[in-house]
Amino acid sequence: MATQRRGAQFGLSSMAQYFGAALFDKLPVLWEAINHCSLTQVAASSSQNGLSGGEEQARELANSLHVLETVGPALHPQLHDKLLGLSLRVCDCLRDRFTAVRHRAARCLAMLAKVCGLPAMTVVLEQVLPLLGATDSDVCRQGAVEALANVIELLDFEIVPYIVLLVLPVLGRISDHNENIRLMATQCFASLIRLMPLESGIVDPPELKPCLVEQKARQRCFMQQLLDSNKADDYKVPVPIHAELRKYQQDGVNWLAFLNKYKLHGILCDDMGLGKTLQSLCILAGDHHLREKAYKETGSADCMPLPSIVVCPPTLTGHWVYEIQKFVACQYLNPLHYTGPPVERARLKPQLRRHNLVIASYDIVRNDIDFFSGVKWNYCILDEGHIIKNGKTKISKAVKQLQACHRLILSGTPIQNNVLELWSLFDFLMPGLLGSERAFTARYGRPILQSRDAKSSMKEQEAGVLAMEALHRQVLPFLLRRMKDDVLQDLPPKIMQDYYCELSTLQVQLYEDFAKSRARVDAEEQMGASEAARPHSHVFQCLQYLRKVCNHPLLVLQPDHPLYRQIADQLDRTATSLCSLQHSGKLVALRQLLQDCGIGVGERAPAEAVVGEHRALVFCQFKSMLDIVEKHLLKYAHMPSLTYLRLDGSIPAGSRHSIVNRFNNDPSIDVLLLTTHVGGLGLNLTGADTVIFVEHDWNPMKDLQAMDRAHRIGQKKVVNVYRLITKGTLEEKIMSLQKFKINIANTVISQDNSSLLSMATDQLLDLFALDNDWQETKADQSDDSRQSMKQVLENLGDLWDEKQYEEEYDLGTFMQALHK
Repeated sequence: MATQRRGAQFGLSSMAQYFGAALFDKLPVLWEAINHCSLTQVAASSSQNGLSGGEEQARELANSLHVLETVGPALHPQLHDKLLGLSLRVCDCLRDRFTAVRHRAARCLAMLAKVCGLPAMTVVLEQVLPLLGATDSDVCRQGAVEALANVIELLDFEIVPYIVLLVLPVLGRISDHNENIRLMATQCFASLIRLMPLESGIVDPPELKPCLVEQKARQRCFMQQLLDSNKADDYKVPVPIHAELRKYQQDGVNWLAFLNKYKLHGILCDDMGLGKTLQSLCILAGDHHLREKAYKETGSADCMPLPSIVVCPPTLTGHWVYEIQKFVACQYLNPLHYTGPPVERARLKPQLRRHNLVIASYDIVRNDIDFFSGVKWNYCILDEGHIIKNGKTKISKAVKQLQACHRLILSGTPIQNNVLELWSLFDFLMPGLLGSERAFTARYGRPILQSRDAKSSMKEQEAGVLAMEALHRQVLPFLLRRMKDDVLQDLPPKIMQDYYCELSTLQVQLYEDFAKSRARVDAEEQMGASEAARPHSHVFQCLQYLRKVCNHPLLVLQPDHPLYRQIADQLDRTATSLCSLQHSGKLVALRQLLQDCGIGVGERAPAEAVVGEHRALVFCQFKSMLDIVEKHLLKYAHMPSLTYLRLDGSIPAGSRHSIVNRFNNDPSIDVLLLTTHVGGLGLNLTGADTVIFVEHDWNPMKDLQAMDRAHRIGQKKVVNVYRLITKGTLEEKIMSLQKFKINIANTVISQDNSSLLSMATDQLLDLFALDNDWQETKADQSDDSRQSMKQVLENLGDLWDEKQYEEEYDLGTFMQALHK
């Protein structure tokens, strides 16, 4: 059948070329096939009620359109006017109820636009675009958007003079309730936006109708605003906001209003601490008010008041409720704090009708997605939206089921490791804009990854640059990012310093014992195995073990440790305890650092509240290390005058914000102890001006987020950030290579993760060696070794998760391998 069809198409094209202008005189039956009477009859019928006759009549019509599509490109130019005369009837066929008829009509219109140029495009602009606005007919909108998709694809660069006229109508369908229309409209827009930079250099076709010229001039303003957020119209928030917006914040609200006006979606990825919450509350409250007002005046279903939802990490749910109550009166935004166990949440569900805003955590949305997906939301805002960067997680899949008129992501670090993270974010915002995940990887991910390889060819590097430029053009209209250094001249500086500490004698003993252990031999044997047969858990256990040794011997010296009895005897002979401060270089350094900062120095009466000059945030990544800092440094007699609070995963989400408020408002509290996971996102902790990292996340973006809890609007003092790094260990080696990732937060994309297990054995195991002359050693490394170490670091950025290590890489079984 396919061979026959290709043969028929070739035969028709050959006849058209052979007979030239006399084609229809020589072969009148061909004209009859094209201009079949059913075409006229069905077109007339379809223009009235959108229905062709029965299936047989529709089949004849589709066949006629197929012949027209095949013959058209081969017709002699003298026959183009005759061809053009069919264009209006072809447009009518876009309303037909049969998909096959609409499909053939769409392809025919693309062919006519290619062959006949401006006259056919004028028909498309005047007849097809209005069908996109037929909100009462899915069939009409489907036919129209399919026709535009075919026209854009076939014309390619020839569509540039008409881009301005097409973009706005297409954007109106990106939020269409019909999924097929929505996806095809998004793909049309994606194709158009890549060509937008060319539009300004193209003059209008001389025969373009004056009304279309005027329309282009009006819509060009929209184009300029889309490509340059600074040109967005000023938006006056129509409800009282109890805050004075800075200029850049007003610009951000203007941009959000622009997205709202044209039913677009985007990512507000301002630097941490610039007030993303406040800006989003302005557009949220303003749009709810205007929508309610319009509904009272018109009663239109398009303006019906709908609730909105903010999805955020559990630590921030209370923060959002607090910020809303602080900035907006409850008559405009009345939040429902949707939290608690299942019984409590079941009690809250009926209350939704009395609230216009729901605040919920990602986990709760995932657990109650059947409820949330059944609600039509006005705004869906994802705070710390990079949480959905992996589209395969249950949280990502759940969030993407939410139905909303407007979708907004807030994130200070939108892209951290992998170019595919960007695809997942836009798959939530505008599915289809970046194509399928596979197509995105082929078009952007793979070329960019290959170009970053040290051994890439000139051609691969050029392909990577072109792919990156194309990706920027595709997504930048929907990203707004401002940096603190650019917009906050009055914000005090942030000074980052590495504070080096030495391993204790006991830590050195444990570190060197590992180097001679069976565990290292096992890791070396595994790395030497073929990639297919290579297990990996042992390598990660080694890294975890050494990391804990760097922090405190207590974290590894359990009864099942082979050195436990020997070291216990040593401690008995010296009359010291394993809990003694001297056995952890980091605790000694932390005490000294706090004292150097004037924190916890001097004496105070138990009931006396003393306000010090500096106050600190102390971050640990693992709760276990936070326990040691609290129990063996702060609670002992080492720092009796120091007062502190603690915030970690054991604190219920609803209680965390009260701890933050207490710390910020009580200057007599010297220190707030936090885990990076709980305290590193979204909180305002400007009561502190000193930030100390006892442990570090191998992904620097997470540490940057944590330190910017203090370095944000409202901070009046210079913020000093100290990173405790154990000299000569795995920690120093990796931290010294961490810096190459710092700029990722300022770019749209980054290098793809490379496999940890593809490293050469000696390069990976070099991490395990205790080296007091590391700075000299790394200068002598080969380029390949440095590249591989970076690959290790990139994987650790995603893999170094406490829960994953505690559950998946249990150190209990690993201890057995430490026996020699």
